[in-house]
Amino acid sequence: MIFAREINDSLTGLVKSLDAEVEKNKSAKLHATVVMLSDDEALEKKLKELGEKYKNVSLGIDNIAGPKGWDIAKDADVTVVFYTGNNVKANHAFKKGALKDADVAKIVADIPKIVDKK
Repeated sequence: MIFAREINDSLTGLVKSLDAEVEKNKSAKLHATVVMLSDDEALEKKLKELGEKYKNVSLGIDNIAGPKGWDIAKDADVTVVFYTGNNVKANHAFKKGALKDADVAKIVADIPKIVDKK
């Protein structure tokens, strides 16, 4: 689950990587969802354009605070939470402009923590 506050090159790079990982791990039933936390009325169109590029990542919009009970940090531009069932296995949060390619690689490296090895 990825929570983001704006669509930018860093986020699209992460989405591209996750799209490929979901494709590789279909048998493990890996899923990826990006939830934009925004009240920008133009966001829906931008999100649809992003969704046309990637077939394995679900996209949605929620309010600025994020879903109740998730406690998304207000100063986090991108928050990545990997979980199975109700157990968080990895959590990454980045302030605006802090998410870099090396961070995307670290995030992707955590995928084995949630992929069933059966």
